[in-house]
Amino acid sequence: MDNAEKLQDVSDNVTNETPEEVQNDAELSNENQPEAKDDQAKDEELVEAVEEKVEAEAPEEIDEGSTEDKDEEVASDEAETNEAEAKNDNNDIESEDSNDDPVNEGEEEEHEEELDFDHATKDEVLAKIREIKNEENIRSLDRVLKAIKPRFDELYEISKNEALQKFVSEGNEADAFEYHGDEADKEFFTLYGQLRSKRNKHYKDLENQKESNLKRKEHLLEQLREIVDGEESANSINSVRDLQSEWKKIGPVPGAQNKTLWANYNALLDRYYDNRSIYFELKDLDRKKNHKLKEELCEKAEALNEMEDMKSAIIQLNELHDEYKHIGPVPKEDQEPLWQRFKAASDAIYAKRKDFFDGLKVEFEANLVKKQELIGKVEEFTKFNSDRITEWNEKTKELLELQKQWEAVGGVPRDKAKETNKAFWNSFKGFFANKNQFFKELESKREENLIKKQELISKAEELKDSEEWNSTADKFKHLQAQWKDIGPVPEKVRNETYKKFKAACDHFFNKRRDQNKEQFKAYEDNLQLKLQICDQLEAAGTGKDVNLDDLYDLIDNYNSVGFVPKNAIKKIRNRFDEVKEKVLSNEAIDEGDRTDLRNHISMGHLKNTPGGAQKLNRKEHSIKRKISSIENDIATWNTNMEFFANSPTADKLKADMQKKIDRAVAELEDLKSQLSIIYSQN
Repeated sequence: MDNAEKLQDVSDNVTNETPEEVQNDAELSNENQPEAKDDQAKDEELVEAVEEKVEAEAPEEIDEGSTEDKDEEVASDEAETNEAEAKNDNNDIESEDSNDDPVNEGEEEEHEEELDFDHATKDEVLAKIREIKNEENIRSLDRVLKAIKPRFDELYEISKNEALQKFVSEGNEADAFEYHGDEADKEFFTLYGQLRSKRNKHYKDLENQKESNLKRKEHLLEQLREIVDGEESANSINSVRDLQSEWKKIGPVPGAQNKTLWANYNALLDRYYDNRSIYFELKDLDRKKNHKLKEELCEKAEALNEMEDMKSAIIQLNELHDEYKHIGPVPKEDQEPLWQRFKAASDAIYAKRKDFFDGLKVEFEANLVKKQELIGKVEEFTKFNSDRITEWNEKTKELLELQKQWEAVGGVPRDKAKETNKAFWNSFKGFFANKNQFFKELESKREENLIKKQELISKAEELKDSEEWNSTADKFKHLQAQWKDIGPVPEKVRNETYKKFKAACDHFFNKRRDQNKEQFKAYEDNLQLKLQICDQLEAAGTGKDVNLDDLYDLIDNYNSVGFVPKNAIKKIRNRFDEVKEKVLSNEAIDEGDRTDLRNHISMGHLKNTPGGAQKLNRKEHSIKRKISSIENDIATWNTNMEFFANSPTADKLKADMQKKIDRAVAELEDLKSQLSIIYSQN
């Protein structure tokens, strides 16, 4: 929470408040801030720790009218025993005594909102005491209790008198009348008693603390008395200064003992410095040093007037006042000018304070509008839903960015703070509740995926020792595809599960790889043999004298050789096609033999491709259908020619038809040649 928000409802009562009052009210305003969010408990503890530290270290309230006197208190520690300083000592004691009270209630109440219950009803009074039953600001609590108790007593007496009159009117004796009040009376007195006890405990604790402080200061007085009454040493001045420093740190003591305590303290210090004139020179040097230190404090106080953060300026001013008070005396001629300069800087800060609070109200209203806009945006996140982790994470980043914007806005009016914070953080926590539910369901799904993947591991371990290389490899590839489709498993067993599955797969494929190494060597031998046959075929089929039987044998030998390495398939195919074209283009081979040779090569190649037997069967049926179709066409064309009359036009038609028949007959012969080759392959 920023400084502005802590000060939000102090602005109505700033006319004559002391800096400490501003700080107290600002810190008390934190009590009504709602708890932000469960999942940020560490952040809240840190904030609470800081706020507690601020409250614990807050400077004591400065009475502006007596600050000069307080400065003179410390100055009198080393002052010479003259009439003027004796007078200042008395002022010191009175001033210190006036600061023993933790709260100057008379002045504070003048600046608080007026509490008027003169015409309040019993229900209104009861409602007010219910309202303050959890109030932690004891000063405010005390004001309300003092304001409402007389009115309630008045209302109680009215009710009692009315009941008495009714009792007597019914024929009863007034002396027999007993009045116990109604339920509202009982509730009021119960709450009043509880709150009064709470208030009394608070002030009792303060008094106990004063008693503790008294004992500590009395102990310091004994130590100081031992130093004053003892023999002078080189370290005595340091011991006295240490005692003075410790004395300053101790808080107020009971008012009854305060004046005597300070009188004894100052008297001992006076004795110390009066009896030890050897240190007068040191005292003079200290005054000059104190003068420089107080000048620096004046400069710091004047610089505070330029600060925009009024809350921080007031707190720092309190600290400067406390430091000014305890620095010690300065040369007499500089004492008053220094104080007037310091006081003028303080007055300038107090003057700016009211304007600051007026502007703060406007700022809070603007902040409220901004925060309401952010609340609207955050509410949309409670409606978000997705089945993808990445989308949830993206939305989380967006929400955290809105949180940063929220925290950067600043305070809002106090009466709206609780409601506003609750609306924002409820939506904020709602989103994360939905996100947690999503991950719970996701974890359940991952448990199901784990069961499925364990089944795949079992199947993989059953197959890993199989030597049916091709079929088992296909099965493993299918298992791997299923593995990818299943989805993630719980994070804690993810690596273990994957390693088991991978180990089974690697075991099989490593064995197959070892087996393939032997096959690869045979494939290399087949490659060299096929290259050798290609060289022989080229030599036998490109000369002038061609032995067709040798060509057929070489082609059959080539086709009978097994597989070659995969990376050499294209190479050997290109080499064979090159030789084939050279052989088929040899003019030493007549056209009919060339056709038969081409068909033989084609059918042999077809047979050696994957699924060659099935392909040959399909080719056989296709050729037979084509032969039958061509034979029917030839018969039909021969029949049609018999009907052509003898004429120049008919002769031309007969010639065209005959060419068509001749082409069909040639094609028929080629098809029959292919068919015979297929029979020979089978």
